[in-house]
Amino acid sequence: MQHDTRDEEHQQHHEHHEHHGQGHGGSSHDDHSAHADHAAHSPGRAGWAMAARATLHCLTGCAIGEILGMVIGTALGWGNTETMVLAIVLAFFFGYTLTLRSILKAGVDFRTAFRVALAADTLSIAVMELIDNGVIVLWPGAMDAQLADALFWGALALSLAVAFVVTTPVNKWMIGRGKGHAVVHQYHH
Repeated sequence: MQHDTRDEEHQQHHEHHEHHGQGHGGSSHDDHSAHADHAAHSPGRAGWAMAARATLHCLTGCAIGEILGMVIGTALGWGNTETMVLAIVLAFFFGYTLTLRSILKAGVDFRTAFRVALAADTLSIAVMELIDNGVIVLWPGAMDAQLADALFWGALALSLAVAFVVTTPVNKWMIGRGKGHAVVHQYHH
């Protein structure tokens, strides 16, 4: 169906050029390529694969922060609340850091890259953390499980999987409106 829409847009694009006397000159192929590329990345055309990649990217940063926070909090003998707060702070930190790193690689200045990372990841990470920590809080015994317990790792793995499933539609919605990782994508051409 998307292919049909692109064919119609392509036809309209050529009709527009022919109407304005541009016809099929030497630049028509270049015009088509640019148009097809633009259509593939414009708001409203977010696919599930793109949303899943964006979510996986956020999930990676969140998982690193979560695990590190839980390991540090548990090793220091902190209570559940302090450990969870540290894990959430580190999840945001690593989530933003992964995005920031990829934008900086594209040659963007730090201040702009930082603003883009905040805009791209805040909602995604917040939803992910809410779901992830909600599952752990609601799972009987998970909050008191230690690093050596299978329950600790099982609850963490399930909570991250549930967070991925819930956050992917959020990212698809944001990308479809030109927000979230759609903004990051502009710097990866």
